[in-house]
Amino acid sequence: MKTLKGTVASLALSLGLATAAQAELSGTLKIFSDMSNPAPRAVMEGMAAEFDAMHPNLTVELTVIDREAYKTQIRNFLTANAPDVANWYAANRMRPYVSAGLFEDISDLWAEPEIADALASTKGAMTLDGKQWGVPYTYYQWGVYYREDIYNELGLEEPKDWEAFKSNCQKILDSGRKCFTIGTKFLWTAGGWFDYLNMRTNGYDFHMALTNGEIAWTDDRVKQTFANWRELIDMGAFIDNHQSYSWQEALPFMVKGEAAAYLMGNFAVAPLREAGLGTDQLDFYQFPTINPDVELAEDAPTDTFHIPSGAQNKEAAREFLRFVVSADNQTRINSGTALGQLPVNSNSSVDDDEMLNQGFEMLSSNAPGGIAQFFDRDAPAEMASVAMEGFQEFMVFPDNLDDILNRLEKTRERVY
Repeated sequence: MKTLKGTVASLALSLGLATAAQAELSGTLKIFSDMSNPAPRAVMEGMAAEFDAMHPNLTVELTVIDREAYKTQIRNFLTANAPDVANWYAANRMRPYVSAGLFEDISDLWAEPEIADALASTKGAMTLDGKQWGVPYTYYQWGVYYREDIYNELGLEEPKDWEAFKSNCQKILDSGRKCFTIGTKFLWTAGGWFDYLNMRTNGYDFHMALTNGEIAWTDDRVKQTFANWRELIDMGAFIDNHQSYSWQEALPFMVKGEAAAYLMGNFAVAPLREAGLGTDQLDFYQFPTINPDVELAEDAPTDTFHIPSGAQNKEAAREFLRFVVSADNQTRINSGTALGQLPVNSNSSVDDDEMLNQGFEMLSSNAPGGIAQFFDRDAPAEMASVAMEGFQEFMVFPDNLDDILNRLEKTRERVY
């Protein structure tokens, strides 16, 4: 446990950083965090120190726990010895603690204009049962990363709709390349394809209802998602033997020009660049429209802060959450020298990185349908595991669809 007081607070006072409102906070603010890797830990320690310095009558105590250990300990400490603020994840990953009454309802914060307006695109990820249970502090985009030089060679433009998407794919195939690389050895990459195809076919609300167990997997609307997916499979759009590769092992197909694109999170950019793809070779576009009657929604996995219902200093905890999501703090902690991801506040600045800027613009202003968290976060663990096994099987044996959907439906009936 680390107590942050003394010289930092004195410096803050000397600079006149403590306002009358800030000075009203007192006592101890206990923060438990899973930001244990070096860069995130430095971010967490910096935020705790700065908030401590802003409030001379408040003592901030920060406890950083190894990320994997944190996952096994969180229910125990929320139940027995709750801190005032705790890290976790958005959407269905917070549902067990919301359902158990262990997270505080902070809908009042989300009603404040500074949060309601600036964090609008992430509200859905923080909402369960019509209420908000935490705030996000960082996220990153998913989308189609593609070989711009190959597209230019073939005279292709970034597709805006499904027909253009398939037309591009056919031209890529005709050139002797695959349209998409993918490695489904560890299943979750197939979950990304299902997320986008389902959200583009049926919309965000339908997708969330499906992952919440409210819709049968044998529903005709779900079958339509798979019918769209099968169009790509039957074309031969994906690399062969993808079930043998991890997501990293699938990168060389794109680097060598054997595949033209990758549906993936922004974390793939660094290894693609390190493998030699220059700024004139690598670009990004938003997954195109399939059904024009549904608004565009995106996958953007989001990390969060929550106030446990057993917190002792909820007033200070609420003020800390306001501080976390403020525009200046969001700019600072998501910079390339810190987390290197996207700020959740639409008024923040993004590092001068082409992909991050494109992702920020997309998520801030061009994702009106909502922000999903990714299939294995939006669905319960057992459902996600069985479903993603089914997604991979479908990509290899699409004729097995009826058996796959019946198996997923039996799992849904049991899990929920």
